[in-house]
Amino acid sequence: MQNPKPLKIAVIGATGSVGGAVLDICRRFPSRFDVVSLAACSNEKKLMELALMHKASKLYLTNPCSGRFSAEGFKCFTGVDSLLDLANDDEIDHVVFASSGVSAIKALQAALTADKDVSLANKESIVVAGPWVMPLVKRPDQLRPVDSEHSAVWQCMRNEPGSEIRKIWLTASGGPFKNFTEEQLGHVKPSDALKHPVWKMGAKITIDSATLMNKGIECIEAMQLFGLPAEKVGALIHPSSQVHGIVLFCDGTMKMLLSQPDMRLPGSAAVAWPYRLELIDSGLDYIHPDKWDLNFTEINGSIFPCFGLACNAGKLGGAYPPLLVGADEAAVSSFLNGRISFTAISEVVQKTLEKWNGTKPQSLDEAIDIVKEGQSISSEICRNWGHSY
Repeated sequence: MQNPKPLKIAVIGATGSVGGAVLDICRRFPSRFDVVSLAACSNEKKLMELALMHKASKLYLTNPCSGRFSAEGFKCFTGVDSLLDLANDDEIDHVVFASSGVSAIKALQAALTADKDVSLANKESIVVAGPWVMPLVKRPDQLRPVDSEHSAVWQCMRNEPGSEIRKIWLTASGGPFKNFTEEQLGHVKPSDALKHPVWKMGAKITIDSATLMNKGIECIEAMQLFGLPAEKVGALIHPSSQVHGIVLFCDGTMKMLLSQPDMRLPGSAAVAWPYRLELIDSGLDYIHPDKWDLNFTEINGSIFPCFGLACNAGKLGGAYPPLLVGADEAAVSSFLNGRISFTAISEVVQKTLEKWNGTKPQSLDEAIDIVKEGQSISSEICRNWGHSY
């Protein structure tokens, strides 16, 4: 394989776990990737450490703690709007979106409009803004998923006609409570829910993984990313987290992607496409055949009601996906703060969805406003939990 010229890389969400995984790939293959720009929310210290390690020249802090940000030897920018400059920077070939929340959606739109390659590990960008993001994709594989499950499906679907795909399944480890009863779930504490058996992640996504809300939201994302209706997207519990995605074709054959649960693998697949990097030679191991585990079970809706709520929101479309995102954000925060119980998360989200009487969003700004409305309604319900409810 002829070695392509180094790609000029920008990473939004550089200080997070996914951003760190992509940067680790860039560090291992300096002849392939040149890290130019790094962006984070407020962690100035870690951003500076990464900038020195990867010799980045442009740094972005969207919400600096001091309100100001400067560093000798670097071009420094602040505020969410500065991400638009990053996305439109002519020096950049490839932008990695690894931040959480909705703040980088407009930068994602700008990067796609500027015909840059994009690696995406931000669920909200698609769940909330899919109707205003996906039409901006100009060519096949310009937008490459980095979440392990969506990356697996994307890799299995390579060069396969969409008309031949019968169904896809994402996989879920089942989190720490896959064998719990409904009664046991009623006694779960935040410290219990934050102990994910496979992945090390931030608090919000770890709780979403424990309720399987995260898997339902990923199903909504898959509908948008791959242009599939709700009935063609499903999920299975797979405790070993070896298989990350499965695709069923119309002739009854299937493809599945099996690998170590390591975010560097989908990160590598995205930034190096259409090539595969020599990761085994760089120190990453693979799962030997005698260790393969192909055990799967259906998701129990009575134990994981959040999964069903999310899938139904995806099926309904319109305002419901962004409303769900906002409602879950507030409910999880209330659980972590001790205001509501673990099992109340799904109840609060359901009540929020039931209270909605607005209309379908007609623009990205309206969709983002609905996320905020979901947060507001959910927060109000949580404040009154145990009184009015």
